[in-house]
Amino acid sequence: MGYFDAASSAPLHPVARQALQASLDEGWADPARLYREGRRARMLLDAAREAAAEAVGCRADELVFTSSGTRAVHSGVAGVLAGRRRVGRHLIVSAVEHSSVLHAADTHEADGGTVTQVAVDRGGAVSVQAYADALRPDTALACLQSANHEVGTEQPVVEVAGVCREAGVPLLVDAAQSLGWGRVEGDWSVLTGSAHKWGGPSGVGLLVVRKGVRFAAQGPADERESGRAAGFENIPAIVAAAASLRAVRAEAAQEAVRLRELTERIRARVPRLVPDVEVVGDPARRLPGIVTFSCLYVDGETLLHELDRAGFSVSSGSSCTSSTLTPSHVLRAMGVLSEGNVRVSLPLGAAEDDVERFLEVLPGAVAGVREKLGAPVAETVVQDDVLVVDSLGKLCPIPVIELAKVIGDVPVGGLVRILADDEAARLDIPAWCEMRGQEYVGEEPAEKGTAYIVRRAT
Repeated sequence: MGYFDAASSAPLHPVARQALQASLDEGWADPARLYREGRRARMLLDAAREAAAEAVGCRADELVFTSSGTRAVHSGVAGVLAGRRRVGRHLIVSAVEHSSVLHAADTHEADGGTVTQVAVDRGGAVSVQAYADALRPDTALACLQSANHEVGTEQPVVEVAGVCREAGVPLLVDAAQSLGWGRVEGDWSVLTGSAHKWGGPSGVGLLVVRKGVRFAAQGPADERESGRAAGFENIPAIVAAAASLRAVRAEAAQEAVRLRELTERIRARVPRLVPDVEVVGDPARRLPGIVTFSCLYVDGETLLHELDRAGFSVSSGSSCTSSTLTPSHVLRAMGVLSEGNVRVSLPLGAAEDDVERFLEVLPGAVAGVREKLGAPVAETVVQDDVLVVDSLGKLCPIPVIELAKVIGDVPVGGLVRILADDEAARLDIPAWCEMRGQEYVGEEPAEKGTAYIVRRAT
């Protein structure tokens, strides 16, 4: 079986399992108590904090354990914004941040704050200059992930941290995807992480707040974890999280070389094996184990089911796998194809044979989905020398399939007007045009839905 969804949750590392089982007998008592059981629990907690701090590259008293990576993000964002409220209420985030950051930004905006969302390029990376331009006198906090969770693109954290430091603005780094591979360099102020992303148990997050950063914990006061993470510490899970972080770091350098070769193999061979595919994300500045591609004319959910039946667990940012029927905010921000999106994220120890078998299975799976989906006869009509395709009420990837079927029916320079009310068409039709060498003219309101205008260029 090929479990290829480590970016969602990595398999429990053997060291984490051993540490968890061993600490269950010693770490059950209240670490705040002075009797022997409490002292033993406190020793385990302190040792785990020291180990995690050493891995992150911070002081032990700067790091607290939270109940999840999401809780760490929410507490970090809210705490810094509250601590710097006198400076202002302006928050900066990138357009491809994890949903936990974007939800925190939405809450801040609903409470009267202001938010600037920094755009990314087609590879998913932000511009350092764009962050510098977004800074204002009333900016209280900037947020930037170390690497993207959907496409693996690494962000210029060192450079962005530098411009933020010059402006006197703290930078919060969501390091959930990268922390298992190494420390986050740069002059950042706040950092968050999540244990189940590197092979630790779920339910453990890290929140690091550097000394000197104004921080006011929100919610009812609690004496535990420096008042920054309320509730009784799950010491066995914390111990396992710290032990596994140390263990994966010891393997990281060698494993990164191996996984990078395997994902490069996928990046290079998938476009040769499967027609009409776009590999997305930065080709060089990316995490070792993640590769993402999108397939034209494919229902993403059906493709994932086909791969699951073949023994491969992958994930997708396609609108076809979402209850909202809209593409992932990451793919949307990048302006890339969302149809038939597949993210392969290899866990530590992923077998080369499994990758080769995946490459053998994928072409047949895509072809089978395309055949099952079929391409319905497009409902077309010519209006003022413009071919009109009515795709109203049809979900991805049908509007693009219908466009592909009729583009040859107009002369070079002729126009096709596609009527669609599926939000994914706004992203997928321009992406199709770029892939197929056609000219995307733009969109305009229609009586129902939206009209997307394409000029035949070839």
